[in-house]
Amino acid sequence: MNADPLFDQNKADAEKGNANAQAYLGYCYYHGESVPKNVGEAVKWWRKAAEQGDAVAQRNLGICYEHGNGLRKDKAEAMKWYRMAAEKGHAVAQYNLGVCYSDGDVVAKHPDPVDAIINLGRSTLGMVSVAKDAAEAVKWFRKAGEQGNADAQNKLGCCYEEGSGVKKDLAEAAKWYRKAAEQGNAAAQYNLGVCYKSGTGVPKNFVEAHKWHNLASAQGFGTAKTQRFWSEVFMTREQIAEAQRRASEFRPRKAPEAGASVSGRDVVDSNPAASATGFFITEDGFSVTNEHVVRDASQICLVTSTGNFPARVVKVDKPNDIALLKAEGRFAPLPIASSRAVKLGGMVATVGFPNIGLQGFAPKLAKGEIASLSGVQDDARYFQISLPVQPGNSGGALVDERGNVVGVVSAKLNAGAALATSGALPENVNYAVKSSFLLSFLESVPDVSAKLKAPVTADRKFEDVVKSAQDAAVLVLVY
Repeated sequence: MNADPLFDQNKADAEKGNANAQAYLGYCYYHGESVPKNVGEAVKWWRKAAEQGDAVAQRNLGICYEHGNGLRKDKAEAMKWYRMAAEKGHAVAQYNLGVCYSDGDVVAKHPDPVDAIINLGRSTLGMVSVAKDAAEAVKWFRKAGEQGNADAQNKLGCCYEEGSGVKKDLAEAAKWYRKAAEQGNAAAQYNLGVCYKSGTGVPKNFVEAHKWHNLASAQGFGTAKTQRFWSEVFMTREQIAEAQRRASEFRPRKAPEAGASVSGRDVVDSNPAASATGFFITEDGFSVTNEHVVRDASQICLVTSTGNFPARVVKVDKPNDIALLKAEGRFAPLPIASSRAVKLGGMVATVGFPNIGLQGFAPKLAKGEIASLSGVQDDARYFQISLPVQPGNSGGALVDERGNVVGVVSAKLNAGAALATSGALPENVNYAVKSSFLLSFLESVPDVSAKLKAPVTADRKFEDVVKSAQDAAVLVLVY
């Protein structure tokens, strides 16, 4: 047995065929954590997980093939595994596949070369180095960049600046450089500095140019120090001091890597603007949260027990505070029942992620009753609920005793307003949007409404209800 009980447990699960555990073992062997470093053993476990469809393992196996780590270097096999992971939405794999197309890597002599590599095996195909496919590179850089991958954002900026695979657009180039630079990407910081120095895609600004080149130089990037020096030639002492102040106050802002497992420290370090709760309503990745949660989002990440998944906003209902999101993958959804049958005093519960910075990242259960069939000032769209709700519970599923969604947790009674009006602070006065309004909203999206699970009509143990609510619950990170 290993001295690390977590490793031992994962090895036991891996030997039973658990893909997540197999991917974890691959990581341990590759980095020499809990066991002596053994790249060959890492490749073995990653291959087992990859063959079961684990996107992280597929990406890692592609890297091993591309660089010859633990096996023979093979660019065709690398592209095969990158594509498998990329098509599942894995941002790093999408970036790596884009680089392969950008550099003109190995593909097969076949009308559809990558599919031929995947489906037929390279032993039947002659392999050649081919011309670059800039448009295909842009396609994958964009997919990764839209998920927050800084390397892809920088590459996409280069494509727009050079007109490679896409129409030349200097303002769009600067936009993508900025996205990556603000995450701390040194190459993008350098490129954005050049844009400001020359007025390319942005107004000329030597202070901003100096700031970004200063940041890139601090990371040892290329000729950033030289570029900074030439900016200083045109700057006053006050301008140089201002640029240095801006650089010293800069803090990179990173989104979690798509497809990877996310720990509490990862979430804190990724510096989201806000966090809340959501829940899946279809197996193919449609989920619900509050509209106010995602209103100003530039990126959204859904964190689950199996990893994190980028999501996009499909549709919102602002008056009723509902948002429909979509992530790629397979998930455990909750059924939605009409709220018309809900009675005063009925038991309800929610599983969510309140105050993650204080309470941690494990899902939290709250249980209570329907305290009123209407909300503030008798607003018929809401239930008043007695279960305790805290910041971060917004968007969670309100389920009944059978595990059906009967509402979406939405708000607390404003304590300041209550104190001013009544002279007392409210206790457990919270609200949820009724599920009937959610169902009406979803009817306007036929692709979703046709996939909803039928409501549960049989009685269930409360433990089973909690388990299904927990499996469907998701931590929503907003950037």
